[in-house]
Amino acid sequence: MNVYPNISYIAKLISEPTRAIILESLMGGQALPAGELAYMAKVSHPTVSSHLSKLVEGNLLKVEQFGRHRYYKLANEQVAEVIEKLGAIAPSVQIRSLKQSDQMKQVRYARTCYDHLAGELGVSITEALLNQGLIILKDDLYEVTKEGEKWFENLGIMINNVGKTRRVFAKPCLDWSERRYHISGWLGAAIATHFLDQKWMIKSTTNRSVHLTEEGKIMLEQSLGLEY
Repeated sequence: MNVYPNISYIAKLISEPTRAIILESLMGGQALPAGELAYMAKVSHPTVSSHLSKLVEGNLLKVEQFGRHRYYKLANEQVAEVIEKLGAIAPSVQIRSLKQSDQMKQVRYARTCYDHLAGELGVSITEALLNQGLIILKDDLYEVTKEGEKWFENLGIMINNVGKTRRVFAKPCLDWSERRYHISGWLGAAIATHFLDQKWMIKSTTNRSVHLTEEGKIMLEQSLGLEY
């Protein structure tokens, strides 16, 4: 008698190509309507509605109601982490056009993974914080050192604001394109949000890549010694 979780149920849910596209389309942490997801997956509205229902039933997505409109988003950060990790072992996509090649470069360079930074940029920031002793890895979680607390406060991120949130403070998230780790959890989200608020980076309107601004490049060079 099998006493383990039924992972085949989840595997079956996400193995369908349209559902995989839906999940990937929501990896930026945003909520999108069925019509937009149908357009992204290149399927009809009834078809995408059927897939969305199955993903909601499987606890991979949740629905938010705004008036008469329904928006879909990933159920939680754990779902995003699983999708990111699957990307690390999945076969590479076959590039068929210059446009696709450019988009791949953008996504690999810097993107959002749910609500935190990923790609080369996310990994480089994480490793710089570790190398400078601003964070440490302890029991598979990241902790901010005393020097790190001062560094984050000078940057404008108040570590004390974490309060009583139930969310994990900071942990490694395996990056599918770099095959190394970036920061997820409360701290990862706080870094990404602060960078966006300060206009150190801006989100792409066509995919989940982000673009580092000149102000962002100067900030990273001055504060972490990273050159872009």
